[in-house]
Amino acid sequence: MTDRLNTIFGWLLFAGVVALMLRFGMNLIMPDAERPEQLGYVIEGVETGDGAAEGPALATLLAMGDAAAGENSFSKCAACHTIEQGGANGIGPNLFAVMGQPIGSHVPGFEYSSALAGHGGEWTYENMDAWLASPRAFANGTKMSFAGLSDPQERANMMLYLLQYGGGPALPEPPAEEPAAEEGVEGEAAEAVEGEETEAGAEGEEAAAAEAA
Repeated sequence: MTDRLNTIFGWLLFAGVVALMLRFGMNLIMPDAERPEQLGYVIEGVETGDGAAEGPALATLLAMGDAAAGENSFSKCAACHTIEQGGANGIGPNLFAVMGQPIGSHVPGFEYSSALAGHGGEWTYENMDAWLASPRAFANGTKMSFAGLSDPQERANMMLYLLQYGGGPALPEPPAEEPAAEEGVEGEAAEAVEGEETEAGAEGEEAAAAEAA
């Protein structure tokens, strides 16, 4: 029995030595390849997620928005909210005159979530835009299960529709447009004409001096 065990252990040891030698030999033949700095293929024109391109400013979206389109978008909210003056509260509060009001308290007696009631601030255009984009991101713990509107223009349209029911703060002024490229071209052309006139005047003076000599 002891001899059989010795034989088994001997074969196991031999197999281990052989495996170690094979591995050593493979490392000599095929050394580990260095990890490439960039994995996979790069597809041009695809955002990597490091930073999304900025779109128009909120004030610009509001200036070019459409309240009628906002009414269509509000149909997504109608199951939980009313918007007419004196409308009943549903799962969510009535939204008449909500713009510009304190966050989480504009309807007295409605039981807001603690996350929204304790948020602070007012329903400015910036706050409403962030809320409509993602209620859970704006007030983590809110009872509102709406996923949000990903399209910035749709959110602007929605706010314009809300303004039609009870009004709200004045719309922000869109940022001033940058000077058109044509102005720069016109300026260069004017400088070129001035340069030509200067050269012509210098040539005339030289000719007059030559005649006088």
